[in-house]
This record gives sequence, structure tokens and C-alpha cells, in this order.
Amino acid sequence: MTDYSQKVRDLFEGQLREWALARDNYSRLDGVMVRTLSFPGYDISVQFNPGRITSSAAKVDAKSIGARPCFLCEKNRPGEQRGIPFGDDYIILINPFPIFRRHLTIVSQCHTPQRISGNFDTMLSLAQALPDYVIFYNGPQCGASAPDHLHFQAGNRGFLPIEKDVENPSLCRVVDEKDGTDLLLWSSYGRGILTLRGSGAEALTATFSRFHDRLALLEPDRPEPMLNILAYHDEERWTVHIIPRRVHRPQCYFAEGDNRILLSPGSVDLGGVFITPRGEDFDKISAEDVTNILNEVCLGEDELKILTQELL
Repeated sequence: MTDYSQKVRDLFEGQLREWALARDNYSRLDGVMVRTLSFPGYDISVQFNPGRITSSAAKVDAKSIGARPCFLCEKNRPGEQRGIPFGDDYIILINPFPIFRRHLTIVSQCHTPQRISGNFDTMLSLAQALPDYVIFYNGPQCGASAPDHLHFQAGNRGFLPIEKDVENPSLCRVVDEKDGTDLLLWSSYGRGILTLRGSGAEALTATFSRFHDRLALLEPDRPEPMLNILAYHDEERWTVHIIPRRVHRPQCYFAEGDNRILLSPGSVDLGGVFITPRGEDFDKISAEDVTNILNEVCLGEDELKILTQELL
């Protein structure tokens, strides 16, 4: 079996030595400011990261996407950027605009739309091959700044609060078991999340597919249901967090003046680290703002419980 962990370490070492943009942006993480907002039983971190302004403010409507070259296609990537093939269909790249100390983008070799259907098994394979990373998927209008090109991202383990919060029985508990896969639901966590745990990739994929198809019935006009997904692998078991959404961006994103908070939530934000690329938003965002954003963007816990009934 290929040792992707070592290959990725070598990739980072080489890219940070050879690629000034990436080296400078990773060095700037040392100066990133962080605040903690406390809620009953859990915390949300807020990070001031001006390097993420391009992603947070990205125009992802069809007209804007069609008018720009795809920055994930090989011919348009920076000349300094090198990668590691993952199987025949993907390449692992370091993300030059990081949130994590180790931040990867795993890109399809083909220019094909961002869709999780038919690609969830790849996400599990990545999580198993890179056990030191959380693999995450931002769907179209769910944080993906390149919804026209299939990709995943990955960040070093231990960064997202959801990793430890899932172990808190007052927040998350097993509600059923199917074919060796545990289904867990969350309560009093501010957002509806379905978590799957199991050691069988086929059973996990089948359970995910049933849930995906159920959500798709509610949004027949969309290319896929609005979803963020985070996955990681420990020893012989995967953990997969599935976070269905209502909308792309909260009302505060479009507000004017002092009421505006430029925050476009993706998997990282919904995993417990809110990224604010503007200093004024970092300074003023409150626990009440976070609650409102989660309520607007995510399905509620009670709604999700109803949707998962047929999986039980």
C-alpha cells in the first residue's frame, strides 16, 4: 500500500521550500488571531484570516464561473504547484491559501462538476489513506469556490472542535445501527448533523446514498442536495459528519454597513471554526450572530431527526 502520509509530508517540505506564495501564506498562520465563543457544552472558534478573502467573497453563480478559467485545472494552476497522484483520477495538492497548518486540496484530473454522488467512496479512501487529516467536501453553493471542478479538501486532525465534540454523550449519541454502521444524531449543538461510524466502506456508502437520495427528493431542482461532509479514519473505523443546509450564505453576508458580516460558511465553519477574512467582523461577531448564522444556513436538529427516520 502506498504511504501517502509520507508522500504528503515530502510534498509540503518541497513546496514550502520552492514556492514563495505558499511559504509566505503558511508563515502568516503564525499571526492569525483566534477568539473562542462559548455555548452550553461546546465552543466555537473564530479565526481572523485575511488570506481567505478570495474564497469567502467568491462569485459562484453560473455566469461568473463561466467567465473565469478554472483554477483547479492543470493548465491554469501555478507553475510552482506540484502534486501527488491519488489513484488514476485525482491529484493531491497543497492549498496555497491555508486555514490549517497542513491544508490540502485533492482535485479530480478531469474538469467535471462538484458532485458527491458516485464519489463518496473516494472520500472514504482518502480518509483511510490520510489518517492524520480530516477530509471535507463543500457542495455547490455550500462553500465550494470551484463548483465546476470536482475536489475535496483536507486539514490536519485536531483543529476542528467537532472531532472532540462527537465524543461527548450529552451532544451526540447513537440512535441506531445498520449493517455494522452506527447512526448518531446531535442535540443542543446548534445545527442538524447526521454522523455515521463504521468499519465497512460499502455499508457506509450505502447508508450515505440512501440519505442523499432522501434529501434530493426535497430539492429536485438542484443538481445535488446542499451538503457539507467531513470524514476521518481512526484505526479500523471511519467517522463521517453529514451537515445538510438550507441556504448558501446567511443574511448578514448581504447586509450593509455595520450589520454586514462577510462570512460564507463551509465545512470548516460548520465543524466549529468560523473564518472571518475581515478584521471588523472578527472583532464584532458574537455568540448570538453565530447562532443566527447556523439557524439560517443549516437544517435544525428536529428537522434532521424526521428526515433520518426512514434510515432507522
